[in-house]
Amino acid sequence: MKISNRDVPPRAVWALEQAGVHPLLARLYASRGVCAIDELNDGLHRLLPPTGLKGATEAAVLLADAIAHDKRLCIVADYDCDGATACAVGIRGLRLLGAQQVGYIVPDRVLDGYGLTGPIAQRVKDSGADVLITVDNGIASLEGVARARQLGLQVLVTDHHLPASELPDAHVIVNPNQPGCTFESKSIAGVGVMFYVLLALRSELRRRGVLTLETQPKLDALLPLVALGTVADVVKLDANNRRLVAQGLKRVRSGAMPAGLASLFTASGRVTKVATTFDFGFALGPRINAAGRLSDMTLGIECLMTDDATRADELAKMLDGINRERRVIEGDMREQAMRIAESLFDEGEEPPPAVCVFDPDFHEGVVGIVASRIKDKLHRPTFVFAASHAPGKEHELKGSGRSIAGFHLRDALDLVAKRYPGVLLRFGGHAMAAGCTIAEENLDQFERGLSEVALEWLDPATLMRRILADGPLAAEYRRVDLVDTLHKEVWGQGFAPPLFCEEVEVLSQRLVGEKHLALKLKHQGVPVDGIWFGHTASLPARVKIAFRLDADEWNGQRKVKFLIEGAEMPNE
Repeated sequence: MKISNRDVPPRAVWALEQAGVHPLLARLYASRGVCAIDELNDGLHRLLPPTGLKGATEAAVLLADAIAHDKRLCIVADYDCDGATACAVGIRGLRLLGAQQVGYIVPDRVLDGYGLTGPIAQRVKDSGADVLITVDNGIASLEGVARARQLGLQVLVTDHHLPASELPDAHVIVNPNQPGCTFESKSIAGVGVMFYVLLALRSELRRRGVLTLETQPKLDALLPLVALGTVADVVKLDANNRRLVAQGLKRVRSGAMPAGLASLFTASGRVTKVATTFDFGFALGPRINAAGRLSDMTLGIECLMTDDATRADELAKMLDGINRERRVIEGDMREQAMRIAESLFDEGEEPPPAVCVFDPDFHEGVVGIVASRIKDKLHRPTFVFAASHAPGKEHELKGSGRSIAGFHLRDALDLVAKRYPGVLLRFGGHAMAAGCTIAEENLDQFERGLSEVALEWLDPATLMRRILADGPLAAEYRRVDLVDTLHKEVWGQGFAPPLFCEEVEVLSQRLVGEKHLALKLKHQGVPVDGIWFGHTASLPARVKIAFRLDADEWNGQRKVKFLIEGAEMPNE
């Protein structure tokens, strides 16, 4: 492992400091590409306009016409947190804007698979709907959209995933990644796309005279859900996404949020007044996702939809229970998957360029999490497969993959599909995460194809695990008030939370819970507690560490604590 420091442009630091930004924050922001104070303005007026999102205006016209003619609308959701929040935002927003009949259908991960399919289109038609709206899916659903149109449905696709060479024949497509779209925020989440469609619809209703600036509903009440889905989907937090998340967090901290969100904070032991992006990504998001992984995402959507506090508490507790079950299943699967992965190479050797793992007993709802854990440990692109339990598809394997920087996973799958026609039955995703379906008999061929691409694309520099850090932490910044200041900021994918690094003396170390290393460190002459979660190997007396700042409370006193993320050994 190599720990290196981010470049810090001195002029940007100076400009931010002169504008009143705290010196530590100025350094952190500058190293993440922020050059001027106006880039930190998270006001709603700074959001990119919906007119720049291709298809949003046409979608607004379609929906405004549907509302005017009292048509039935049906949202086809997805079974992850982004899809669930997008569905809740869509239903809440459409109702606010005058739609009287809005329902939803969420696919079953096992029975339906991903996206809009022909059978789901039939279910939408059978529900009595006139307009089908996809959220967080649909851009790859050529057959599903075609079937929906055959059934006489109007189809609006809202999605953010990368399209294939052919687009579905929907009436309108809203996706920042479709050809010809100049919208700057290509990383907007599915829930963000739906929110933008609602902004465009509100403008269209004003244009028609249905609403005025005085009578239009405030859609900012939806921003806590937009923030949750954006963070949970681990999309890049570009300037526009950071503004959406910051606005959502402000409302959560002030207590202005849907009842289900408040109940999820309580169920996960988090406090809304000091809500952070960490809470969205590691507490609330997993509880919503657990419903889609092990049960029915309807539970998650209903939790986000209800305005009844008692009902919200019931649903949040159910989601918390499902998440606990998910953790048990994941723990067992992770141990088995790691054993299989480590059997692919001898001790002391480097892992293969790409890792594929399958076991007949794996649960397909958890393969993505397990792939992420193996990728983190071995630093290799990783796919974990589980057997399909969908009727008539028992011969298929469903895989979820996670990648490392420098290896675009969806592009790799596309190349495998071209070189080995027929091996990939379905696939899709992003650079760092992707999914695919293959026949079980083709597992070896898929593994061979992925390894070939990895050998071609990955070099020793890419395969070296690297941590990009923010340099040393000055002693005067080792304070709990600065810990709180840092936690309040919007950090996440593409705008990494602060990670400091420097050489420290290890005064003592011991294992806690058999799998975490508790440390007493000397940082610039002062003893500081530290912990390295999930790490058991002891450290040398002096070592260069990468660490985040946290605070511990004991007997009413709060102290700074270092959360260790990595260490560079002297021989590396």
